[in-house]
Amino acid sequence: MVSKETASSLGSMFQGARDPNKPTRFGRIFTPDDIWLAKSLPEPILEPDLPIVDTHHHLWDRPDHRYLLDEFLADLGSGHNVVATVFEECHAMYRANGPEEMKPVGEVEFVAGVAAMSDSGRYGAARICAGIVGFADLTLGDRAAGVLEAEIAAGGGRFRGVRHSAAWDADPIIGNSHGMSGPGLYLSSEFRAGMRRLAALNLSLDAWLFHPQLAEAVDLARAFPTANIIMCHMGGPLGYGPYAGRKDEVFASWKASMKELAACPNVSVKLGGVMMRLAAYDYMKLPAPPSSDELAKHWGPYVKTCIDLFGPDRCMVESNFPVEKMGIGSAALWNAFKRMVAGASPAEKTAIFSGTANRVYRLGLP
Repeated sequence: MVSKETASSLGSMFQGARDPNKPTRFGRIFTPDDIWLAKSLPEPILEPDLPIVDTHHHLWDRPDHRYLLDEFLADLGSGHNVVATVFEECHAMYRANGPEEMKPVGEVEFVAGVAAMSDSGRYGAARICAGIVGFADLTLGDRAAGVLEAEIAAGGGRFRGVRHSAAWDADPIIGNSHGMSGPGLYLSSEFRAGMRRLAALNLSLDAWLFHPQLAEAVDLARAFPTANIIMCHMGGPLGYGPYAGRKDEVFASWKASMKELAACPNVSVKLGGVMMRLAAYDYMKLPAPPSSDELAKHWGPYVKTCIDLFGPDRCMVESNFPVEKMGIGSAALWNAFKRMVAGASPAEKTAIFSGTANRVYRLGLP
């Protein structure tokens, strides 16, 4: 159970089933349309033996959409070699009772149970939720330590850190991170007090904000040079609302900010996760999902820029499922990533698809 404030915020993000007769509300999460996804043209699986660590996926059971272990395993069965995954917080299974600040511990407990099921070997060879990224309100400052310690205990050795998103834009059409009423979260003294507690426990911060805010992440990374910071969704480039029709301008601004962020050696970046924010194509209006080649052309400039700036050893892939499933199936998504890095060496591909994730999230894979 979540607070009324959080429930209201999440309600604005989760929009139910797709409706092709209405204008697409980019930035919102829609229930994937399995009938539409089935219209994809079959594609051969590229490099089927390449090990993949999916560094960013969700599990949830919402009134309009269930995506739990069975549903996730069905997507993993597309033919790509996903060997392990990292769960990313999504306000799933919070505790119904107890102090408000401790309710996110319930999500970690839930995911640790899923991970234990996977470790039994009865659900395939992939290590599902080998790493767990939960949520703790770092603006609690020193009080955040108690929440983090409870999550470490609940995680069964898999808890790796938290995501505390700071995405905010003045235009309400964009749709901000839950609980965000203005900019500057990562600059606040309260957040940084909690960040100190996070770093002291050797936990990572999964950061996420929109591209006009990237200076906040740069300042945070410089203030905590030994902290492990992971930028989600390629730094949040926006392509709708007031940013529509400004593709080249947005790209130039985003690239300049990402260059500054890449100068911070304690920051790595997740490749992907921009389906609903970049708005590179209108997935709600297409008669069928794009091919992997088409998606690679949309996302390629961003992915390649991240690799150029951060290097393969600080880049890792993410599915962001089931969110990205609004616009493409899992087989084509992973094929698209492989197309985007087709010119990389075998060692570079290993880093991007599994090695960086294994090191950054301390997964202990062979």
